[in-house]
Amino acid sequence: METPVVPILEPATPPPVSLFEQFKLNRQLFNAVAALGFTEPTPVQRKAIPLLLAGHDLLGIAQTGTGKTAAFGLPLLMKTKYAQGTYPRAVVLAPTRELVIQLTDHLRALGQFTDLRFVALYGGLGPKQQSELLAGGIDVVISTPGRLWELYSAGKLVLKEVKTLILDEADRMLDMGFAPQIRRLLEVLPRKRQNALFSATMPERVVKLSEEFLEAPQRVEVSKQSTPAETVSQLLYRAPNKATKLAVLRDLMTADEAAWSRVLVFARAKPTVEAIAESLREAKIGPVRVLHGNKGQNARLSAMDDFRAGHVRVLVATDVAARGIDVTNVSHVVNFDVPAAYDDYVHRIGRTGRAGLEGASIIFATPAETWHIRNIEALIRQPLPVADLPAGITPSETPPEEAQQQAREIDHQKRLADPTFKGAFHEKVLPVHLQVDKRTGKLYDEEFVGRKRVRRSGTQRTTTKGNKPRKNG
Repeated sequence: METPVVPILEPATPPPVSLFEQFKLNRQLFNAVAALGFTEPTPVQRKAIPLLLAGHDLLGIAQTGTGKTAAFGLPLLMKTKYAQGTYPRAVVLAPTRELVIQLTDHLRALGQFTDLRFVALYGGLGPKQQSELLAGGIDVVISTPGRLWELYSAGKLVLKEVKTLILDEADRMLDMGFAPQIRRLLEVLPRKRQNALFSATMPERVVKLSEEFLEAPQRVEVSKQSTPAETVSQLLYRAPNKATKLAVLRDLMTADEAAWSRVLVFARAKPTVEAIAESLREAKIGPVRVLHGNKGQNARLSAMDDFRAGHVRVLVATDVAARGIDVTNVSHVVNFDVPAAYDDYVHRIGRTGRAGLEGASIIFATPAETWHIRNIEALIRQPLPVADLPAGITPSETPPEEAQQQAREIDHQKRLADPTFKGAFHEKVLPVHLQVDKRTGKLYDEEFVGRKRVRRSGTQRTTTKGNKPRKNG
């Protein structure tokens, strides 16, 4: 009798389960997470959310684009729960109006199934409009430090009910000079509160600030300090001057338009931003907008909205917007100039390769910028791969004024490395044979020919023999 064959049944595939369930969020927040399509927490969310839900103070080292808004936002909303009273119970501080607006949008999305009231406060809003925003009662305030202090000082904002304080991008806030306002706010906020500080980098000044108000903080670090995201490829193009940089950029963007679909270009100076935009428009690259400090608030927000919506292919910006742009599908970040602060390189290229997507970054460097490239490589702990210039590009001749400026910068860099270095552009030291006439203040050469000393000063030539000078014809 044959033994019957029992079929081996494959286990049924279980339905996908959101790993956010492990955080035991309330139903409103869990529904929002599901509606936003979140299924698996990012590393910073896995580490930070349980600690914040447990009531700990937190020191977080996380770059933009790692999901840190939800990492502090979900515990904040879980604690605040529902609309209550008139005065805010949670405060989030951010360095720029653009980031304040984006944080507000994200927190509103996370709290979409609650009745919590959010308000964004930043420069550019009139006093009447701000008073109206606050008059109806508020639960969560997202603000720049300066504007929050201004409203508190004017008696338009009461902070005595604040139970949660978040500092986002603390290093950037200190770079922008907000330390005095932050410290004044720390003095007036209730002592009994939960605090969290997030920063992309952890320089000494940020550590010092954290020690002033975090109590026994838990430290969360999701990547090495000042290291670019692994999803971002990096290339270095060496170019002799700005004209060659522009030529290479135009060539790269026209050679593969599909790949270069949404491009963010950073430059250090506002005139350079305008020059880049004009050059790209002339090359008919596509819609180009600029973003810098001379643009009004409405123009800046409009440029960012158009770029985010895909109406603009290229956005050219100064570093003022480096951390204020939240677009998940930026294909390329271009560092037209080496940033003034090396940390800004990481912040710049953090605009691409977000949400697990692949991104690309290129950086141009003239001979005068090579020294800065070495410092950036030391900061990010990796060399930047060097790419050859495109085949059709012939480096242009460097204009005399630009060449002279580069020479000065190189001299300055060499003097920083070696204080004894004397280059082409340094304070002249008089040779021994050059003397200063103490009576007239003029320079003259001293030459000894026999017993005669010849003195030259301009076109006048005098000689002395013994103590009797005579004037030559």
